[in-house]
Amino acid sequence: MTSLWLDTHPVTTTGVPLAGGERYDTVVAGAGLTGLATAVLLARAGQRVAVIEARSVGAVTTGNTTAKLSLLQGRQLSEVRKHHGDEVLAAYVASNLAAQAWLLSFLDQRGTRHQSRTAFTYATTDQGLRSLERELSAADSAGVPVSWSDDAGLPFRVAGAIELPVQTQFHPLEVLDSLLADLLEHGGVLHTGARVQRVGTDDGCRVETSAGTVTAERVILATGVPILDRGAHFARLQPLRSYVVSFRVPGTVPGGMYLSIDQPTRSLRTAPVGSEELLLVGGNGHPVGRRDSTRELVADLESWAGEHFPGATRTHAWSAQDYRPAGSVPLVGELPLSHGRVQVATGYNKWGMTNAVAAALRLAAGVTGEEPPWAEVLARTSLSPADLGEGVRFNAEVAGAMTAGWLATEARGLPDQPPPEGSGVVGRLGGRPAARSTVAGTTCTLSAVCTHLGGIVTWNEAESSWDCPLHGSRFDASGKLLEGPAVSDLPAFE
Repeated sequence: MTSLWLDTHPVTTTGVPLAGGERYDTVVAGAGLTGLATAVLLARAGQRVAVIEARSVGAVTTGNTTAKLSLLQGRQLSEVRKHHGDEVLAAYVASNLAAQAWLLSFLDQRGTRHQSRTAFTYATTDQGLRSLERELSAADSAGVPVSWSDDAGLPFRVAGAIELPVQTQFHPLEVLDSLLADLLEHGGVLHTGARVQRVGTDDGCRVETSAGTVTAERVILATGVPILDRGAHFARLQPLRSYVVSFRVPGTVPGGMYLSIDQPTRSLRTAPVGSEELLLVGGNGHPVGRRDSTRELVADLESWAGEHFPGATRTHAWSAQDYRPAGSVPLVGELPLSHGRVQVATGYNKWGMTNAVAAALRLAAGVTGEEPPWAEVLARTSLSPADLGEGVRFNAEVAGAMTAGWLATEARGLPDQPPPEGSGVVGRLGGRPAARSTVAGTTCTLSAVCTHLGGIVTWNEAESSWDCPLHGSRFDASGKLLEGPAVSDLPAFE
């Protein structure tokens, strides 16, 4: 599946090949919104910056997001308040406001299109109404001008809604293209097709990639979940996969940006593409690698859209990966055991458009020495008892997935016959876990053991990929790594 964004505006700039031996002030791993925004800020400050991207610009989360730049974020404000109190909530809101202001100013300077919309969070149940009330209270506490609404303008009944005007939506690949152009104008460098695999920090940073080794004073990991395990960030994050379908809809479509607070989640927004105004419907999130039929989740979104928007015709379907942190606050800052030379940013909890730019502002301020007060508050945020409990739950689920995967593999042999087209199966072959799939008429047999921490991968039929249910690493049908924290491919089974 290919997203509407990657299909209608792919960033074709590949940069310059990485030959090895180059030296930079800062190396940024990852060419999504976090990576490019950070690189732009540092390049504008006079740093010699290189962005190293394993695939292409926006290939992972940013190119598959719903791209809402909003402070109305479902349950996020009330969750931050529950875990950390009003001071951290105020700092979180301030960081998002700073991110909105910076990105909108940048887009206006570059002439990059974006649309102002009213954001709504709506409920369809009594339990959802209670969650809305908590979110409204948290927003009031933090000074966010959210108001109650009895009519969200949707073509189905809602029990209530809250709204926030003057929020923003955009085409994320157009935004990345503008950031990349600004980076190159300020002397930055882009290397694509090179995956950062290791970083040594004993004397500066030695950055080993699949295409060669470069050196730098510092490294910023903007790779979703950090690819270096020394901070054990993977143990504080839950990787989540969710789905989006775009539709042509007869007549007019609701003009706001919408998110349900009840489950299963429904996210809606419009997308101007050429002369058309498409409708995007998203939701059905789940932990990565822990769903038997992902194709059914896409079909469910199509069915829901057809019920509420008669005549809706699908144009694109895709999915995205996000990371929910224990405690709801993004994890931004120094990687342990790196002598202060490696910084990370992760855990945006599905609100990466604001939080990615907030992280970029914070990371750049750490280099330039202009750290805003909200960054200081967020930097000293510690794990609360609620955070610890959530982290324990995340890791108990990981342990259960590890055990279940190995036991299931031991219990069955790999079938001799190739799987049907578009299918994958895991089983024991020669006493070892093996993964076999057939895609586009080609059958591949791989090791079924994730190259990160040894989980048994599962087949994602919607994306034709092998997904690890432990920490969210994903591989294509041939074993090529799609996203980390793994840094190497699944080997072919010998």
